[in-house]
Amino acid sequence: MKIIYHGHAFLEIITGDYVILIDPFISGNPACDITKEDISKCDYIILTHGHGDHYGDTDFLAKKFNATVLAIYELAVFASKKGLKTHDLNIGGGFNFPFGRVKLTPAYHSSSTIEGGYAGDAAGVLLSAEGKTIYHAGDTSLFEDMKIIGETSKIHLAFLPIGDNYTMGVDDAVKAAEYIRAETIIPIHYNTFDLIKADEKEFCRKIESIGKKCTILKPGEYYEL
Repeated sequence: MKIIYHGHAFLEIITGDYVILIDPFISGNPACDITKEDISKCDYIILTHGHGDHYGDTDFLAKKFNATVLAIYELAVFASKKGLKTHDLNIGGGFNFPFGRVKLTPAYHSSSTIEGGYAGDAAGVLLSAEGKTIYHAGDTSLFEDMKIIGETSKIHLAFLPIGDNYTMGVDDAVKAAEYIRAETIIPIHYNTFDLIKADEKEFCRKIESIGKKCTILKPGEYYEL
């Protein structure tokens, strides 16, 4: 499984013959290394919530590739009304797809559609494929039930927001890393805009001080599991 980081919270996951995008915020994303036209394949799009910096270019990509959008029920309904193919899930629920399993976890954050409507709860994502599990926390604060996520799932790689202001900051994300018990942590959702500036090197030092691995990915770089 190859996971490419494209800035902010946007991941491109390649597993077998499938390409899965999580939160494809490309247009208007100053941290992104590609344009939406650069995407050559997309089978599924997973959305953590409806804010524009996560929903991003979902409409364009889903229509171009006839990709299936996976999202919490209300956001999936919103996408389906735009003519997109969808599969709705809800918090705590999972489903086995051709590429692997996706389960939505709680995330403590607001959510609305790009048009200002209700988009259900924000979520995190557990994606399991090729015998490995990755955790994309979505936009979230620190919450103690992250311990349950770590106790019930063997997480090999976790993507945690560290940008503060809208999500966890560095110190809360370090505590989250303790809770979820992931083998390796990669920071996301930082330095895209001035309001979410963070020191990713400080974050990694603190992660390593608690005996965990930390990897910093620049937009366009990837991690292989």
